[in-house]
Amino acid sequence: MIQRIQTVYLLIVILITGILPFWVNLWSDAEGNEIFAKNDVFISGAFYVSALLALVAIVLFKNRKNQFVVNRLNMILNLFLLGFFVYRSLNLSGEILVSEKGIGMLIPIISIVFLVLANRAIKKDEDLVKSVDRLR
Repeated sequence: MIQRIQTVYLLIVILITGILPFWVNLWSDAEGNEIFAKNDVFISGAFYVSALLALVAIVLFKNRKNQFVVNRLNMILNLFLLGFFVYRSLNLSGEILVSEKGIGMLIPIISIVFLVLANRAIKKDEDLVKSVDRLR
């Protein structure tokens, strides 16, 4: 399980989405207050669900097709989260909510990159198993 590269990628996703959003700020408001993921229930819940989906994908190491599907669902969740961040930062009139964007807004992008890398490794393993099955 741990010897596969997709497991390492998924562990990185767990660390990025489960821990990092609560240490780095997502944005700063007009008064200079830093907003973290723990300040909004929707955002913190989405990050926790993303980390949980990555953990479920690691546990599904014996069923590569389901692991691939769970990673796709996690990518869709991260795309929604990224879209929410973009909407929140661009739908402003005169710096009402988001004054300065933080590095935490890039967390869904980094997570999606590692999920794509994990899906490529899963696909490579599946192709290898299929090629061995043809020889039997």
